[in-house]
Amino acid sequence: MQKTLWFKRKKYGWGWIPASWHGWVVTLFFLVIIVLIGLSFDASTTVADGVSRLLVPVLLLIAICYMTGERPRWQWGERTKDVE
Repeated sequence: MQKTLWFKRKKYGWGWIPASWHGWVVTLFFLVIIVLIGLSFDASTTVADGVSRLLVPVLLLIAICYMTGERPRWQWGERTKDVE
């Protein structure tokens, strides 16, 4: 059975883009969470408080991308065969 990638490497730079409906659901859920966190900010919110609120969802998204996607690496243009 072939593993379906949720995220694939970006063609330019480092990182991932959604490659299946699973990846799109995770990405949309992440965006909703970020918007809800942003709406909870007020005038008394400090930078440190804002960063601490955003850190967990960002790290969780990176972990999900890493576990369900291609291995990240810097790339500029067409993919070449992975060297592992």
